[in-house]
Amino acid sequence: MQGLMQDWPLLVHKILDHAAIQHGGREVVSRSVEGPIHRTDYSELRHRSLRVAQALDRFGIVGGDRVATLAWNTWRHLEIWYGINGVGAIYHTINPRLFPEQIAYIVNHAADRILFTDLTFLPLVEALAGHLKTLELVVVMTDAEHMPDSKLANAVSYEEWIAGCDGNFVWKDVDENAASGMCYTSGTTGNPKGVVYSHRSNILHAMMAAATDMMGLSFNDTVLPVVPMFHANCWSLAFAAPMNGARLVMPGAKMDGASIWELLDSEKVTLSAAVPTVWMMLLQHMEETGKKLPHLTRVVIGGAACPRVIIDKFENDYDVQVIHAWGMTELSPLGTVCTIKPEYGGLRGEALLDIKETQGHPPFGVEIKITNDAGKSLPWDGKTFGRLKVRGPAIARAYYRDDSDILDDEGYMDTGDVATIDQNGYMRITDRSKDVIKSGGEWISSIDLENIAVGHPHVAEAAVIGIAHPKWDERPLLIVVPKKGETPEAESILAHLEGKVAKWWMPDAVVFVEEIPHTATGKIQKMALREKFSDYVLPTADQD
Repeated sequence: MQGLMQDWPLLVHKILDHAAIQHGGREVVSRSVEGPIHRTDYSELRHRSLRVAQALDRFGIVGGDRVATLAWNTWRHLEIWYGINGVGAIYHTINPRLFPEQIAYIVNHAADRILFTDLTFLPLVEALAGHLKTLELVVVMTDAEHMPDSKLANAVSYEEWIAGCDGNFVWKDVDENAASGMCYTSGTTGNPKGVVYSHRSNILHAMMAAATDMMGLSFNDTVLPVVPMFHANCWSLAFAAPMNGARLVMPGAKMDGASIWELLDSEKVTLSAAVPTVWMMLLQHMEETGKKLPHLTRVVIGGAACPRVIIDKFENDYDVQVIHAWGMTELSPLGTVCTIKPEYGGLRGEALLDIKETQGHPPFGVEIKITNDAGKSLPWDGKTFGRLKVRGPAIARAYYRDDSDILDDEGYMDTGDVATIDQNGYMRITDRSKDVIKSGGEWISSIDLENIAVGHPHVAEAAVIGIAHPKWDERPLLIVVPKKGETPEAESILAHLEGKVAKWWMPDAVVFVEEIPHTATGKIQKMALREKFSDYVLPTADQD
């Protein structure tokens, strides 16, 4: 016997329909790439998205076609996303921080037909034009007044391109399991891999992300997604915010601490989301200027493990709740969020920070486990390290045009992370499986050491890698970028670590560098550091 409910497919464009009907006058504010602040609302955004869909339809874009974006977070990028989905095509966000060769690879691998680009990236597109084999049109996301002369024969300004479309268009009907979006992993080794989201997975994920004990989105919120739309679905905020009628503030191209603070303050933002490096810049700006955050109530921090010092400063100095999160491109991307369950409701001070340092617990729709290398499940005791594996309706089961099997016999995907899970379901990332330091048959978490080291008042950034050791296999080397104008001593850094980690975890040496290399998504490039220090000899190497 089947249920007698209406067949109402979960399609992305229905989010925008709902936002326009129920919250049509709610503002969408953007710092435009051209400079000025731009203001629109959900009703107008939907109308312009219909014009985009109409223009795509007239060009000949059909269901399943890939349409790329190389752009910052603005109102134009939003309406393009919804317009692409509304014509049945697939938005393909491109990370401009990838190497040019990687960008060319993923455009060709995805077989993108049209590319929407911001003015910022037009020189990059021009340089790559001869290598982009499938592109038929480049739409520059600006108006005629700001449209520069271009070397591209197939370039047109966005506002001119949609000018002849009146929005009298009906969204295309597609199956809810049809592809909606595409995002490639950052490809730290080998070529980037394509993750393909469905309409159904995007809708379910947005509902999960917005839940009270996740990000807790409401139509009373003003949301600033600092995390770019080209980073794993903008952590769902481009869907979850309009779904819940939240006011949106889009930061455009300016990501420095002063610019982010300006928007947080002037637009009375209540919730924002970004990687730790962004928040470190903001906190430094506020410490230097004495500025406060009178409107902000919570920040979502993900993309890398959040140092304890950032959580402490936000919560205790500025009365802003930190929501520590973890996810991956393959997870749409939300995997876990650290909000406080009743079991930990009585904790205060350092004990509460201990929990907030974890990446938290999964929402309904994400199941997690940890296993050993043989695939045997390990206990949830908060101490046992294991390979973190996940499954759920918004988690990838395969990569685009890739025959490799990424699921185990129970349908779980190996995330490549090493983690612990405690008795209350709180997960803590201890390392990437390829970065964990194996010393004397035991594992040392490079992430824990890094996050504690960053708490030293003279440390701007820290990285830990394993260096070969004749007795212990590997021992940790701590690599430090000092804060501007500071010259810390190695002994001072090590003294800061003492008592906070087990003695046998203590780094065998500290080296100071001007900068640490990062991936296109802002993560530390451990492989590059291992190559740089491949000949480094630890001072303990000749000790028994």
